[in-house]
Amino acid sequence: MCPFSHRRAKPLLIHGHPILQNLNTTINLCRSASIPVIFTRHCHKSPSDYGMLGEWWSGDLVMDGTVDAELMEELDRNGEELVVEKNTYSAFRNTGLEERLVEMGVKEVIVTGVMTNLCCETSSRDAFVRGFRVFFSTDATATSSLDLHEATLKNMAYGFAYLLDRQRLKQALSA
Repeated sequence: MCPFSHRRAKPLLIHGHPILQNLNTTINLCRSASIPVIFTRHCHKSPSDYGMLGEWWSGDLVMDGTVDAELMEELDRNGEELVVEKNTYSAFRNTGLEERLVEMGVKEVIVTGVMTNLCCETSSRDAFVRGFRVFFSTDATATSSLDLHEATLKNMAYGFAYLLDRQRLKQALSA
């Protein structure tokens, strides 16, 4: 037992179903504007890759080969788009994502998905400190509570990312 035990309720596992339409709209807007679409998939393959997540979540992790580790079938994906596997909150840690983005000439990223306050926020902060301009979706991200979602949006807007929803993205790409 960790001497600095954390007392928090484990969040409900959030699937992207409530934001699915917004995710697919964002994906299609990006494709229409020739913006590369990259998916991330969180999964653990063995205890050697748990890191602190194993302790934090008491070993209750998203394991490779389970339904929870798969991307939703309802996502509007094509077989050509990159899927980055990650085993921590950040899509940049030990995944080669930064190098791929640089190779592609990408200087800005739009972050969508789940969970707003964990993977999306951490990936956004990492993107920012690595020199990418970050746009954070307000309606194509979701988490276990509205309070956590709104807190992340406030943090992102304060110093890390420009907030946008699918309507603002559509307007910006149409201009």
